[in-house]
Amino acid sequence: MAWVYLLVAGLLECAWAIGLKYTDGFTRLWPSVFTLAAMAASFVLLAEAMKTIPAGTAYAVWTGIGAVGVALLGMALFGEPRDLARLVCLLLIVCGIGVLKLVSVN
Repeated sequence: MAWVYLLVAGLLECAWAIGLKYTDGFTRLWPSVFTLAAMAASFVLLAEAMKTIPAGTAYAVWTGIGAVGVALLGMALFGEPRDLARLVCLLLIVCGIGVLKLVSVN
């Protein structure tokens, strides 16, 4: 179950990171509420996952999911660059997350 918590925590990290773009410096109420709620839930689930998964592994996977997710959402939502080098780097992050999961004892 810890890996499920970690996956959801990573997805919520994507949500709050993208949400920051819509808060306009926390001057817009509902985007700010959504962003802060996603942030809190992400941290709670990360903490829950860390009860079982080693801290270094959990944090690396959490930030990896967030980095890849936000980069892909940035491309889809904000027209950010989709060049080959950037996509290859994202693929390397995904491979690293996969290997961490494979070598984890939990």
